[in-house]
Amino acid sequence: MAFIIKRRSIVCAMAALPFAGGARAQAKTGALAYPVAVPGYQCVFVAQAQGFLKEEGYDFKMIQGGSGVKTRAIMAAGEADFMIADILHTLQLNNRQRPTKSIAAVDLRSPSQRWVIRKDLWDQGIDTVEKFAAWKRPNGSKPIFGISSLGGTAHLWAHYYMEKFGFEDSVSWVQVGNVETMLGSLKTRQVDVLSSAISVTTEAEKNGWGKVIYAPSEEKVWNSVIGGPVPVNANFCLAATIDKEPEKVQAFTNAIWRAVQFIKASSPETILATIERFVGSTSRDANLLEIGELKEVADWNGLITPESYARGEKVWLSELTGITQPIKLEDAVADKFLKAAHAKYPA
Repeated sequence: MAFIIKRRSIVCAMAALPFAGGARAQAKTGALAYPVAVPGYQCVFVAQAQGFLKEEGYDFKMIQGGSGVKTRAIMAAGEADFMIADILHTLQLNNRQRPTKSIAAVDLRSPSQRWVIRKDLWDQGIDTVEKFAAWKRPNGSKPIFGISSLGGTAHLWAHYYMEKFGFEDSVSWVQVGNVETMLGSLKTRQVDVLSSAISVTTEAEKNGWGKVIYAPSEEKVWNSVIGGPVPVNANFCLAATIDKEPEKVQAFTNAIWRAVQFIKASSPETILATIERFVGSTSRDANLLEIGELKEVADWNGLITPESYARGEKVWLSELTGITQPIKLEDAVADKFLKAAHAKYPA
């Protein structure tokens, strides 16, 4: 295996190997993009690391985009066949006349909604969202709310929750990038609150850089505002890929479904041992904590229902996203591949 690292993008190229029982022609190839190096994208990491993609007949390279928005651009440009990220990116591409289909949901609520405030502000008694929104920086400007990318999943959901508080315009929204730069922005006080996954916020607390003040990812908080499950993250591809290479789409979906079953049956320790090379930016303890939480938010079936899709529309259709007209479920989802995977590899 060779690792090529360039501009924080990680490409893992794996040479084709013969199947047991006889040599075969070199495997067909594919490319998969993911936003950042956190366990939230573990199903694609497992599919690669466990050899499920290879066993389905394809050698895949893995591309770290740096954010959901950048990852979407990579797939839209044809540099990746598939991507995993917030389903919003599927809708954004459709809204921009680039037909795209989600093929398997990953979770039932967002795992990236834990808000950690600077430790020095916490020590001053700014320990609630209300106090944070009322606080002003030394120069009199609004407090800064850091998210990985403007228009990405953390921004979308954090903005919606701040809307419910009535505070969406009380903060300045700032893009802070990947895991290293997220933590760096909090450590150096360039942002005042950061929304991210539990592995990142735990790392911030462990190092004394911040304290969690609100956790919309927790089921009780989520349900009180959202009302139930929503397909937040998903695996998806351009509709053109489905039309031109349905065999590749089926192989990818089979591998993802097998990865989901592996994750469901495995302990956090086993999962981390499998994916550790993909998530080295946060500590082992933080990663184990996130993997454990991901089991609580996981969609073990992966099929997107009309009810969960409708629940998400109240967040997706907004001025923030630029999507003002509903996108039909059948235009945003292609579930035949996952149903075929279910049949081939029964849970």
